[in-house]
Amino acid sequence: MRGATTKNIFLFHLFVSLLLHGGEALKELEEAVASRTLKQEAGRRYEVHCSRERSRAAWKAIEEYLMPFVNEEEYQLPQRCRLHPDNDMFREQELHKVHVDTNEWRCGFCKKSFRAEKFLDQHFENRHQNLLNNSQSRCLADLCGALHCDFIESKKVKTKCNPAAAARNRHLCESLADSCFPLDNDKSASRLHEFFLHQFCDAHTCSRGKKPFSRGRKKELSLFYLAVCILVLMLLPLFYVVAFLHQREIKKRVEVLRRISKPGFKTKPS
Repeated sequence: MRGATTKNIFLFHLFVSLLLHGGEALKELEEAVASRTLKQEAGRRYEVHCSRERSRAAWKAIEEYLMPFVNEEEYQLPQRCRLHPDNDMFREQELHKVHVDTNEWRCGFCKKSFRAEKFLDQHFENRHQNLLNNSQSRCLADLCGALHCDFIESKKVKTKCNPAAAARNRHLCESLADSCFPLDNDKSASRLHEFFLHQFCDAHTCSRGKKPFSRGRKKELSLFYLAVCILVLMLLPLFYVVAFLHQREIKKRVEVLRRISKPGFKTKPS
């Protein structure tokens, strides 16, 4: 009887210990959930710990100074590459922005209009939060150090340079080159790997003379520009025809004037 009592006491202590450890585990789980990039507040409200403006600057650097060269090589960025469009949590929303006029932005989902882009951003956060990908690895703003977002936003390089920060950004930049353009892939990947290092990574130094985007950028032909070029080529022959006819008409008038003036011409007496 005494042995059974001792056994019950042991089981009771074991049960209490499990409850205590279980409470600690639950607390750790709650802390982990609270530290996630996307948190739910009041059941409906979400707070995104990823700068939309910085992510936009990072994407602008990718779109203007990288993607034209990637498209020229007909290269497909691997899915694991953090520069891939699918790895930007704001990409779906940004693609549904309609810039109607200087003071008019429209939501591509519900067609509401706003006076400025910042108000449309707030609208996305309030009404279309479900379209965000809440993975921390999809915050493009985290790559701003490697992609020179400061240069994109201010169009100038800071005068003061931190060697430690430059080294850290260079390491991140080189890791992007390795994951997005593996050297053991095809020749296109090797060329783009070398290009990426020169275009983005070489500028991460405190040495003077190294500027971001040293290889420049290539602007793809827009439909408007193409239409203007075609229109000019069509109107150019017409312009020459009109100029030719106008010149011929002037010559005819000059000849008529000469004929009219000849009968009235008198020679001087000797």
